[in-house]
Amino acid sequence: MVDHSPLTRPQPRPERRTTGAATSRSGLRGRLGDALFRAVAGPDGPESRRRVHGTPGPRWFAPDRPIRVVHGDASMFPGGLAALLLQSLHPLAMTAVADHSDYRSDPWGRLARTSTFLAYTTYGAADDAQRAVDRVRAVHENIRGHMPDGEPYHAADPHLLAWVHSAEAYCFLAAHQRYGRHPLNAAGQDAYVADMARVATALGIENPPATVAELHTTLNSYRPELRLTPQTREAVHYILLRPPLPRPVLPPYLVLGAAAASLLPAWSRRQLGLPVLPRTERWCVAPAGAAVTALIRHLLPPAPPRA
Repeated sequence: MVDHSPLTRPQPRPERRTTGAATSRSGLRGRLGDALFRAVAGPDGPESRRRVHGTPGPRWFAPDRPIRVVHGDASMFPGGLAALLLQSLHPLAMTAVADHSDYRSDPWGRLARTSTFLAYTTYGAADDAQRAVDRVRAVHENIRGHMPDGEPYHAADPHLLAWVHSAEAYCFLAAHQRYGRHPLNAAGQDAYVADMARVATALGIENPPATVAELHTTLNSYRPELRLTPQTREAVHYILLRPPLPRPVLPPYLVLGAAAASLLPAWSRRQLGLPVLPRTERWCVAPAGAAVTALIRHLLPPAPPRA
């Protein structure tokens, strides 16, 4: 399906031989893949997955839409980390997360909720997608507070939502173009941003960017509002250096973190205090990030057939 889309650049795939050794590893691969999936999607992930793909009815997006290509690829792992880093630069967004989110005590729960929302809106039946949006909007409506200087924030503020959305769209697309199995051509990239705008509008965002050029313009328009706060610094340290993971998986995770940071605009990396090292990124970070992303892609179980 994806391989033949006119919005993707065809990529040759090496032939794989079935051997006894490969067959004997399939059990281990399955166990690792299931564990990885449950870590990302939560304990209810398998049931949610069956509902997302098995519920009959119309979808928001046709099977060949770019949003399905991007969100179904393992490149969402570095893309998601990059989005968290970029989003943290907005002090209102970061304060709302710090005050009302359990990302420190329950990071896996937050990740599961985010991945479930993306699954329903990207692949789920239209009614389920709308219910997922309605749940998020209800949560946003109740998240209010004040900055230390007294400035109010509200998670349902369309301007703040537009920043969070634009940072996600930029990072998901950047990760896919660098680490995805089927990078999009120029028309496909614009179509992906337009697909994301469909979800953004449902969330209450006014006039979300609908092309790559508009996406870049939107991100740049927020630059005067962005800054490195103590909460941002703590979040970056937590995401990149102190994730709640067992030691055996720390090395590949740290590679993903470096790959994620390299996806960010140079100006945002400087604000976050992250190095900008083009040669190191080209010759070390990018190949290592591609290898870890390919491993994740190999381990994850395929999606069940749609009803």
